[in-house]
Amino acid sequence: MRLNPLVILACLATASPLWAADDPYLWLEGVDDEKALDWVRAENAATAERLASQPLFNELYTQAKTILNASSRLPNVYQEEGWLYNFWRDDRNPRGLFRRTTLEKFATDDPAWEVVLDIDALSRKEDRQWVFKGMNCLAKQPGHCLVRLSPGGGDAVVTREFNSVDKRFVENGFYLPLAKGAASWIDADTVFVSTDFGAGSMTDSGYPRLVKRWQRGTPLADASLVYEADVSSVSAGAFVLHSAGDDIEMVRDGKTFWTAQQYQLIDGKKQLLELPLSATVNGAFQGRLIISLKEDWQRGDTTYKQGAVLIADTAALHKDGKGVIDVLIEPSETTVVQSVTTTDATILVTVLENVRGKIYRYSPGPEGSWEHELVAFPDNGALEIISTDDATGNFFARYESFTSPPALYYVASADWQPQKVKSQAPSFDGGRYQTEQYFATSADGTRVPYFVVMGKDARRDGNNPTHIFSYGGFRNALTPSYSGSYENLSGAYGKLWLDRGGVFVLANIRGGGEFGPQWHAAALKENRHLAFEDFEAIAEDLVKRKITSPEHLGIEGRSNGGLLVGATMTRRPELYGAVICGVPLLDMQRYHKLLAGASWMAEYGDPDVPEQWDYISKYSPYHNLSSEVDYPAVFFYTSTRDDRVHPGHARKMAAKMEGMGQEIWYYENLEGGHGGSSTNDQLAYRLALAYTHLWTQLK
Repeated sequence: MRLNPLVILACLATASPLWAADDPYLWLEGVDDEKALDWVRAENAATAERLASQPLFNELYTQAKTILNASSRLPNVYQEEGWLYNFWRDDRNPRGLFRRTTLEKFATDDPAWEVVLDIDALSRKEDRQWVFKGMNCLAKQPGHCLVRLSPGGGDAVVTREFNSVDKRFVENGFYLPLAKGAASWIDADTVFVSTDFGAGSMTDSGYPRLVKRWQRGTPLADASLVYEADVSSVSAGAFVLHSAGDDIEMVRDGKTFWTAQQYQLIDGKKQLLELPLSATVNGAFQGRLIISLKEDWQRGDTTYKQGAVLIADTAALHKDGKGVIDVLIEPSETTVVQSVTTTDATILVTVLENVRGKIYRYSPGPEGSWEHELVAFPDNGALEIISTDDATGNFFARYESFTSPPALYYVASADWQPQKVKSQAPSFDGGRYQTEQYFATSADGTRVPYFVVMGKDARRDGNNPTHIFSYGGFRNALTPSYSGSYENLSGAYGKLWLDRGGVFVLANIRGGGEFGPQWHAAALKENRHLAFEDFEAIAEDLVKRKITSPEHLGIEGRSNGGLLVGATMTRRPELYGAVICGVPLLDMQRYHKLLAGASWMAEYGDPDVPEQWDYISKYSPYHNLSSEVDYPAVFFYTSTRDDRVHPGHARKMAAKMEGMGQEIWYYENLEGGHGGSSTNDQLAYRLALAYTHLWTQLK
């Protein structure tokens, strides 16, 4: 074990009364404070000396870089006016190329790509480390695009108008300075904009509360106000839903992370849509709205069930309005709607059936009925619709599983039969491994599913190094993935973990979205402990099945998952041999005061309300550490430029554990945002550190 001298000196130094009384590590919340950054640099150096100096690290780092930069990786594409666009990073273009090709060229083994925007060249030219955050083009007009660029990878972006036909930024075009917010097209000369307009224009959560309509050629200060949300809302924004019928202008006032008031703009005037605050508007189809229900909705004599997907005339949602509401999808105990995608003539619905992906095609039938048909993809994997062609209904979809590399399928409306057009070369031999789905019984009797990926010849003697990844929050569903986690890692875990004799586990605990809104709602606020109990039940079940034992069991989570592993580590430290805790929430008494934290009170509760702090305090990892307990070794990682989850969470937890004499390793990337990395090499470095940590502790 090691103690950082900077931590010791900081504890002994004369302290400011602001933090000394209650939290001796509060100074580490100073993101760019030089004293805090000195601590970060010292921790990074110590971790590099201990972990990155090992021959194992160098081997893992080389393997991870090779996989993440491989030319055979599957390009994610989207279709726009005859072009297929893709954003691509590799060793020669670490910050990436936004590029395009035609469908005909894409079908060849080695398609020729035309560079639209070179982020590395732009960074050199402007002397800024730009991170590409996406491009949004006006429907059917690729000459009118908005590019989002982040300096360092955070959520705050600079927005600049770009002509993707001429491949140049538009002189005197739309431009928004660095801020959290959004801009979206209304027409070629008008955009909706929600951004930092100055004092009083942001919510308590740090997002825009003013929505304006901005006309080309006029100053941003002269943009006309469309909507003003209260400072207690999370955020507000406006957008246009395009469809083969009428386009629909919408305003969304996010009251909490999970609730919103929805308005339709008609001739510039807002019309409240009478929907449950928890309902989600998925899109528009032939002038009608598609709506997902997260709770039962009683409207007149009709009860629409939680989990149902509706399609409604907008007039039917106006006060005293007349129109038709149809049920597109009825809820089911085992089938959960994951996404809804529309084209001019059909609706594509991606669902999870027992955490396995399927895609159904819905089309209008006679007399207001709806017909649906399963699109025949391979089973037992994850499916995602990547891109659609509105006019034809043709679409691209990505399929992958734990042991099958990602493959891109093209589905044409002529026969709706998926045709594989691209597949990533395997990063490891998936034929050596078997995947099983098991169920553990949680403390309250709930059956909780989890997947196990292990060698076909692996012994069940309790000695297998085992790595559990989970999340358990914010309605996110974890599905079978070639990356193991929800990050796009191109199968690196297979080479760095499975091929060396490790077992991988994906835990589908409550708080996620694997079984619909109720699976998520079951672990909200005062019931958060149920997610932790689910995770602990899976750990115990793995030991009971002799797949592993506590000294060989490592756990990982990031963001809300970092809270998960931090909480269960302090609750049940004897269950685990190692922990990876990434970009985490850990100080749950102050989380709502840091960056975007206030927006998550609908998930966790308000620590300033005594009865809510009473249940939060029972699991807040930072507050439940004890100097009398020997915790498993922890590898923390975060990013200085994470402007969503404050890096102070990881800094303070690491410093506090070090002060107790616990074994911790810490890495803070100086850029990267909430993703933790801005380039493939940065990601490879972090992966190599994490797996070196696991192998060092668990082997």
